[in-house]
Amino acid sequence: MKLTSAQVERTLSQFEAQAIPDGHPMVPRLSELFGDHTFFLNGDGLNILEPTESSRSEVEAARVVNLANWSDPNLTSLAPHEPELTDAVIELGSKH
Repeated sequence: MKLTSAQVERTLSQFEAQAIPDGHPMVPRLSELFGDHTFFLNGDGLNILEPTESSRSEVEAARVVNLANWSDPNLTSLAPHEPELTDAVIELGSKH
């Protein structure tokens, strides 16, 4: 899912990562591989958010999905794999 700048800020306040700016040269390739998303890098690798049904229906929530893990100790190369749901759920804000 593509996030607004406010949603990116809310995500980063709940999830330790760096958002990859839309203007970054690797975003078109990532979008080609994984779809139109806001991408995040953290110690586990490359992540996106996917909408989830929250038990509190007034809150829009999304689950962190890991798409690629770091393949080297210097965190310079990523190895893609099947998308893996994580336990992290981000509250993006009110649905209304």
